[in-house]
Amino acid sequence: MTDAAMQARMFIAGGWTAAASGAISMAASPATGESLGPVPEGDREDARRALDAAALAFPSWSGASPFDRARLLHRIGEVCERRADELARMLTLDQGKPLRAEAYDEVHELIAFWHLAAEDAVRLEGMIPPSSSSDKRVLVMRRARGPIGVITPWNWPYTMPAELIAPALACGNTVVWTPAPSTAVCSALLAECVAEADLPAGVFNFVTGPGPVVGDEIAGNPATAGVAFIGSTRTGLQVAQRAAGKAQLLEMGGNGPLVVMDDADLGSAVAATIVGCFLCGGQSCTASERLLVHKNVREEFGALLAKAVSQQILLGDPFDAATTMGPLNNEATAAKMDEHVADAVDRGAVVLTGGKRVGGFPTDLYWAATVLDRVPSGAAAATDETFGPIAPIVEVSSLNDAIALTNTSPYGLMSAIFTQDLSAGLRYAENVRSGMVNINVTTNHWESHLPFGGGAGTASGIGRVGGRYPMETFTELRTVIFTA
Repeated sequence: MTDAAMQARMFIAGGWTAAASGAISMAASPATGESLGPVPEGDREDARRALDAAALAFPSWSGASPFDRARLLHRIGEVCERRADELARMLTLDQGKPLRAEAYDEVHELIAFWHLAAEDAVRLEGMIPPSSSSDKRVLVMRRARGPIGVITPWNWPYTMPAELIAPALACGNTVVWTPAPSTAVCSALLAECVAEADLPAGVFNFVTGPGPVVGDEIAGNPATAGVAFIGSTRTGLQVAQRAAGKAQLLEMGGNGPLVVMDDADLGSAVAATIVGCFLCGGQSCTASERLLVHKNVREEFGALLAKAVSQQILLGDPFDAATTMGPLNNEATAAKMDEHVADAVDRGAVVLTGGKRVGGFPTDLYWAATVLDRVPSGAAAATDETFGPIAPIVEVSSLNDAIALTNTSPYGLMSAIFTQDLSAGLRYAENVRSGMVNINVTTNHWESHLPFGGGAGTASGIGRVGGRYPMETFTELRTVIFTA
């Protein structure tokens, strides 16, 4: 082990543990290539032990005062704040985010999620609807469901778990969390922070291991009352099948366009595109996966964007304070960039900047920020979720064309439009199948107290994260009728 290595462990029933089988896998940093130490490779038995512990803890936790639960959630936030430097450094090592440009921001948002959920916990309200009988009264209460299985991805390994775990705990559920294997080390550090807050045994459980084994068991096990998943559409649909009949919150893939109309402020649109395409190396479900640019400004916009990328995006050592973009997290993501860029070029797209992996780094995961012009609307870079540092420019001829192209995608998570005509912006927002639409704001802008999720009938999921909104999935309505 190197100095960066830590002893990742699972947390079940209030105690730290290895996998029941004793199996481990070795984690390595995408940034440096160095070993981050062993990670327990849990299996179905470990997942069942965690679910049993969560089920046992549920009655007392759900029966506790919301104010007591809130106090403990605030304590988790305080532990994360005290360990912020440690969390940020491990995030950079394990995920690859630039330490100063991005890792600390994610840690700060992580802290906010615990405090936000604590505040929402004491505001969860029911209703007193009228009865059809004059001698009866009706109470409608929100009640916790039970053990919630939480399955999370590697691109935001702190905030995405927190936006699910915190509200689930806040409204009285217990949790079994399994993270993506490629960021299991920093996830284990976050689990340490939760454990340090000293919740009752079994309320919070953490199991590492392969998704098709641990995640599958958590989703399908009868002890699980609900499942919350963030990740790819393909995996999310598998989770949904296994969790059939249970409460489900699924935030899945996106191919959100950023539309630039011919009356847009191009400087603002370029700045928004930099954030939309290259934040987290483009590894975000809210990334501007395709740029639908009006034909009258396409060439000018492309030139401005390529210049801005060459001046503002510095690919490099994520521990260097000057670095703005680090490596991709894993080889599968880098290989997808290889394929999508090659496919676009084969179809006639022009590389304005980037277009290849960059050598001279400790790993082969460093991909140049890439701008492609004249991308055909049917190219993989315009239809699939590339999940890398790519800005594919597709020409559109009108607002109606932009709306139609937006809606040809099976995805519907996030989209944005840049125009100085507010009525055109609102028309776009009202006619696209997106769960969230930003007007003159980058696709990568969302505020943690606001509802966020996929549009109905799309491949981007169901339910909403953000603030109190997950609590609508994590609780059920109980109706009580009594004689006055």
